[in-house]
Amino acid sequence: MMPNFWTRNELILAFNLYCRTPFGRIHTRNPEIITLAALLGRTPSAVSWKLANFARLDPSLKARKVAGAAHGSKQEMDIWKEFNDDWDKLAFESESLLLTLKSAEAGETFSFPEGKTRQSLVRTRINQGFFRAAVLASYEGKCCITGIPVAELLVASHIVPWSKDSKNRTNPRNGLCLSAMHDKAFDCGLITVTPDCRVKLSPRLRELRRSPGIAEYFLKFEGSPLTAPRRFAPDRAFLEYHNDHIFQR
Repeated sequence: MMPNFWTRNELILAFNLYCRTPFGRIHTRNPEIITLAALLGRTPSAVSWKLANFARLDPSLKARKVAGAAHGSKQEMDIWKEFNDDWDKLAFESESLLLTLKSAEAGETFSFPEGKTRQSLVRTRINQGFFRAAVLASYEGKCCITGIPVAELLVASHIVPWSKDSKNRTNPRNGLCLSAMHDKAFDCGLITVTPDCRVKLSPRLRELRRSPGIAEYFLKFEGSPLTAPRRFAPDRAFLEYHNDHIFQR
């Protein structure tokens, strides 16, 4: 019989899955929960319950008075803090562990390529994949400005650029789910999101108000509130950084 105690490795894998799973899909029929349960030698019910334990700690859910599991342990609190202290490190560690377990299950051996440059590229790709999955899951696969629900047209956009804050590169609270066009505009500062989560356009775009395309895809959204994520709401400090350092005033 599997003991109740969860190891640190099991917990970081469970939190990884919590980040990548839309809140409404935390249940025992979710194929990813079933897969992780099999890898850990636990039941889907046990994994699902552990994800619900993490949900009780989520500030975004608390703010909306959405409750996770009624009880939990200090273990979940420690893992939550460990991820939030260094998202980049823990995202990579948990993703690497998952790849190792899946490879072993398939009778294969997972290993990183030789050479610092190649290893760095692999680490970047792995962490970007985690970040995208977590951000899209938080916004239920929809652009938070336009509502576009097509995954191929969506980007997990960094609020504080990847190069500026290594510890928060994979922090879902440093991300917005945007259409590719709005991601590009956000990235170069033609639009921003105010600390109270409203869309703001740069003067350059407002000067082009007579353009039908600018009117349709940008002007109509000015001052509108973002569609709030189900969890991992954007951090106010990150939005202030974008307003102060990226936005073209």
